[in-house]
Amino acid sequence: MSAFRYYLSFVLILTALATTISAHNITDILKGFPEYSQFSSYLTQTKLADEINSRQTITVLVLNNGAMSGLVGKHPLSVIKNALRLHVLLDFYDPQKLHQISKGTTLTTTLYQTTGNAPGNLGFVNITDLQGGKVGFGSAAPGSKLDSSYTKSVKQIGYNISVLEISSPIIAPGILTAPAPTASDVNITALLEKAGCKTFANLLVTSGVIKTYEAATSKGLTVFAPSDEAFKAAGVPDLSKLTNAEVVALLQYHAANGYNPEGTLKTTKDPISTLATNGAGKFDLTVTTAGDEVTLHTGVGASRIADTVLDSTPLAIFTVDNVLLPTELFGKAPSPAPVAEPVAAPSPAPTVAAPSPAPVTVEAPSPLGASPPAPPGETPVESPADAPGSSENSTADNASIHVNAPAFFVVLVTVACSVLLS
Repeated sequence: MSAFRYYLSFVLILTALATTISAHNITDILKGFPEYSQFSSYLTQTKLADEINSRQTITVLVLNNGAMSGLVGKHPLSVIKNALRLHVLLDFYDPQKLHQISKGTTLTTTLYQTTGNAPGNLGFVNITDLQGGKVGFGSAAPGSKLDSSYTKSVKQIGYNISVLEISSPIIAPGILTAPAPTASDVNITALLEKAGCKTFANLLVTSGVIKTYEAATSKGLTVFAPSDEAFKAAGVPDLSKLTNAEVVALLQYHAANGYNPEGTLKTTKDPISTLATNGAGKFDLTVTTAGDEVTLHTGVGASRIADTVLDSTPLAIFTVDNVLLPTELFGKAPSPAPVAEPVAAPSPAPTVAAPSPAPVTVEAPSPLGASPPAPPGETPVESPADAPGSSENSTADNASIHVNAPAFFVVLVTVACSVLLS
């Protein structure tokens, strides 16, 4: 086979694989709609955009600038984030589905429910198909009213993301009046001790690194705290043999500048700098995602993010399964030894193959989670209340922005195979 045919086949196969990857970007979608600029801006500021982009199936209930002004007011960013979480549904709703709700009403889960801070039904939204072709939205908390209604469709991309405009904010009882902790109010060590990270908390205090954490919190901080069990695991170095400077660097390595909630970590492609990063060493972390699981890699080992201790702008605290060991202090992970090729003895002596060295175990990063293809279905038909032309544009945009076509994949692979065999 010629080099050109081999190259062509390789490109076709890669192209086919690429078509199965699902992706969407909510802020890119909203760029074409200036009436939602304020809504989009707060999605970026609160990092909710990253959470939305990391989800496979989602519906965003957007508010125009006029409706947003009534929601934002003088509330702190952490309160606004919780309010906006109620406008992100963990299911796909297009105009057709809104008007075909079983029994006319349903409760659907929102991002606010995933925080663990929404007791009862506070993390759910009530969607009800009303008379006259209207659809109402409201908090699922008992006694709440359907204060908002469906206005129009903005965009649908396959069965991955749907963007719908509603008339006014969905407000759960107490969500705007709940006290929002400020950076100075948060007791980091107390939160760590309660989360089962007493060893890590004590090290922060005795080393003085806790002051570095507290000083960085006002501008944004993300903490990766090893559990007490992590310090007892085999392979963890004896910290008493480290110099004071090395202990400080190790503890600073467990925190990153900036507010990085889990959704942001899932969409992070570049290495993350830590508080230990300086001119003498990178001291950075890389991130891989498999489904909902997020893993941090140091170059020496890996650690899964186990739980969220706090997610309140501008501070995020996570527990991790293992102590994070930077290569700058503990060296790089061992590389596999080369396998010796068989060596033949001079004739007429029999050929003797040199023994292969014992295998060396190395850390392999967690594979990126593959997005399943969208289920087949016809393009939803807009209801009379929808904006003109939004349905027609949806199919075209789906083809140009979000390709998820298993059939197309099969065709391309078939073509590639035929070229390989010719």
